[in-house]
Amino acid sequence: MTEPSKISAEPNNILIRGVNWIGDAVLTLPAVRAIRKAYPDAHISLLVKPWVSGIFEGSPDINEIILYEDRLNTIAGKLKLAKILRAKKFDMAILLQNAFDAALIAWLSGIPARIGYDTDCRSLLLTKAVPVKTVKSSELKVTSEYDKKITPQHQVYYYLNLLKEALNITSYDIEPSIYLKKDEVHEARNLLNSSFILHLSSLIVGLNPGAAYGSAKRWMPEKFAGLIRRIIDELNGNVILFGSQSESAIVQEITSSITLPPRRGGPGWGGRILNLTGKTSLRQLAALISECDAFITNDSGPMHIASAMSVPLIAIFGSTDPDATGPLGARHKVISKQLSCSPCLKRKCPEEHLNCMEAINVDDVFNALTEILPKERAVFLDRDGTIIEDATYLNSFDRLKILPDIPESLMKLKSAGFKLIGITNQSGIARGIVSEQFVKEANAYLQKTLGIDAFYYCPHHPDDNCVCRKPEPMLLRKARTEHGVNLKASYMIGDKPLDALAARQAGAKGILLLKGSNTTTQDKEIADFIAKDFKEAVKWILEQKD
Repeated sequence: MTEPSKISAEPNNILIRGVNWIGDAVLTLPAVRAIRKAYPDAHISLLVKPWVSGIFEGSPDINEIILYEDRLNTIAGKLKLAKILRAKKFDMAILLQNAFDAALIAWLSGIPARIGYDTDCRSLLLTKAVPVKTVKSSELKVTSEYDKKITPQHQVYYYLNLLKEALNITSYDIEPSIYLKKDEVHEARNLLNSSFILHLSSLIVGLNPGAAYGSAKRWMPEKFAGLIRRIIDELNGNVILFGSQSESAIVQEITSSITLPPRRGGPGWGGRILNLTGKTSLRQLAALISECDAFITNDSGPMHIASAMSVPLIAIFGSTDPDATGPLGARHKVISKQLSCSPCLKRKCPEEHLNCMEAINVDDVFNALTEILPKERAVFLDRDGTIIEDATYLNSFDRLKILPDIPESLMKLKSAGFKLIGITNQSGIARGIVSEQFVKEANAYLQKTLGIDAFYYCPHHPDDNCVCRKPEPMLLRKARTEHGVNLKASYMIGDKPLDALAARQAGAKGILLLKGSNTTTQDKEIADFIAKDFKEAVKWILEQKD
């Protein structure tokens, strides 16, 4: 075995062997991100099964996705795959998958450094075999910025611990993120706009009643049906049903039992339920889930997708352990009953009663839904050039100048019941021009001086293609989960088109501050309103009807 000290500190060409389940794939995203941060200049390829590859598409942490197709499962196929990988001349393989097959392929491919857990009798095929027992004894106890209740037993640590033990890579970022393309978001939004009779601004709740692992993870169809009735009747909501083609029978059982009269003076119930079971790709599923105001699900792959998209969710657990596989992030609720027989971790109930699921009633889930639903209205604020002078990489307090009319205008928004949340790109941090500590101090000063409720900032360089830099909507979505913000009832004010585009991507309304002749026709098409100044932007917001 090669000692850890002999593993190249700066490998040029890395192969990551991904896992085979959708939920597990989402939970490997922080580990993949940590590998990229440790080796920023390396070419990183991911070997993964086709059905989970969509989780990683568009990720800046991966240069190439190599599909391990079913036709390669034979002995001849494995030799062919090994030949393909050998030609790519990888110098390190990090095996996030535990199977013997993963180590065999890496060995056959002639990759000199092969790192993985010592599972499935594969230690002799690895150059660095990490004992699984170190997972429990590891000092890696990362806490989530958004949820301090993540336990050390969570599966996300399993992958991060491998990096810590084998490569001395420690990451404190455990929040998974999935990258969507703009056209994927638009396609999802257009589908919902054309499917529901009511306007898209109405409440949309996604439901995932299936679970690939087995029946012991599934809440009863009749209970999902009762929940849907209450969402429509009591919350005036719309419902999207998600699932794979194999789960169509479960969804059919749910929808066939919902026979309710039409709403008084409104459309029938059929116009409030959209059944997309078996009709979406993995990427379409992620995009559609991102458009939901809340998501209700069994312990499943879609549960982790919703968590990665910062969608408030309710996770129903029976046979499985939420401490190990529960959703990461804020504004999520796990519903489970502490019975003597659960969690049993079985696919089917060994006692043939499913009491762990029977004990969870519709009231439990519906009441939890009313708690997690975002209700607050917010005005998101760009910082430099919008509420303060654009000093071009502000890095000292003597250059921080609050623009005229800002205090008075913000006070009007606060008085009208809006939360005020700053969203700012700060690439000066990555460029080495601005210290991150100063950005935090400047934001804190503006919060205290102007009554702003929170500030979110992206510290990355534009070339990093991170998920948090505007016009990406991730920071707005995180504000949704942290502050209970209803994005569809909220606004964003900024002096650049990317501010308006970020608002549109997140489902809010974007207001672009006019900059003379520099504002183009295309800019005006992106924004919901063009304001000559901040004062006019606030006036327009206050004139809008609920």
